[in-house]
Amino acid sequence: MSTDDSKPTAEALISKFEASSLTPPTESSQPLNPSFHHHPSQHNITNPTNPPTDQGGRRITILGTINNQQGILTAERAAFATETPEALQAFHAAITQVQNLGDNDIYRWYLASSHSTPGSQQPPDLKLNLIWPCTDQHIKKYSEQVVRMVTETPEIYRDHVRPYMSAKREEGRLNWVFNILEGRTEQEDVILRDKGSGEGKEEEEGFLVLPDLNWDRKTMGSLHLLALVLRRDIWSLRDLKKKHVPWLKYLRERLLEDTVREFPQLEKDQLKLYVHYQPTYYHFHIHVVNVMLEAGATQATGKAFGLENIISQLETLEGDEEAGMADVSLTYYLGEASELWSNVFGPLKKGEKPL
Repeated sequence: MSTDDSKPTAEALISKFEASSLTPPTESSQPLNPSFHHHPSQHNITNPTNPPTDQGGRRITILGTINNQQGILTAERAAFATETPEALQAFHAAITQVQNLGDNDIYRWYLASSHSTPGSQQPPDLKLNLIWPCTDQHIKKYSEQVVRMVTETPEIYRDHVRPYMSAKREEGRLNWVFNILEGRTEQEDVILRDKGSGEGKEEEEGFLVLPDLNWDRKTMGSLHLLALVLRRDIWSLRDLKKKHVPWLKYLRERLLEDTVREFPQLEKDQLKLYVHYQPTYYHFHIHVVNVMLEAGATQATGKAFGLENIISQLETLEGDEEAGMADVSLTYYLGEASELWSNVFGPLKKGEKPL
């Protein structure tokens, strides 16, 4: 069997790659990757000399040439090495140039660099979130675990899940939210503040918006904002009723208008609004993300519920103005380490009484 000795090595090919003028695709051309769609405002979002990116900027696709023939080079950051304790220790030791982005209660977030030399001007390539001191519940949430799909009926919600929510609220886990709402922390991070549709409406309709802790606060393609409502009687989407539809429509319209006003590079149809169930904490909040942000676990079916779909479901529910999302069955996923699985849905699956 013959071999082709003239075949260039991998290193030779990559070293010969010359990036072309990286302009966004025209109306008649195809994007370099599926997550980069042409839109007139796209020229404002991404510098025309920048290539398309996805996965929150962790993958980049570049058009270029090798020996005067066009080629497409896609680069993606490798996964973290986690095979041994030594690998984790080496990763931690390599973290330098840590920049504080903010903190609230036990939550802290930073930008940092890896493998940079002293005095170098390497831009941050790490986004760090620190929870300290953390609880057993935090450890369970972030541990690798089997995930299960469950169906929560109105009866299961009323008898088991609602009491669980109440207990969690009473443990003080919303202190960081109330710190923000009451102006004690993170006020410098508040991007938008809405006082409602008229005088005296702030406590009922008002909300504020700040960056989600997973956004690097600069990459428009991965924009992720968090809208916290001021009212405290809505714990989750389960508390939403037909009578809340006008308020939800007001929230939706103002969030879209205020976001594009704050970020004029974007248009309303480039934003996605959703809520989580089960949420991480039981104070009603809405996620606002760029539709170009790749849908990971937090936007997956069984976790994210579109705000527009919730409004539509409420409008078509039978019953009076008190009918609501507490009256329907919801299907979502849970990790086996979660208390809702171990105390409620796990026992129910076995035909046993929930704890």
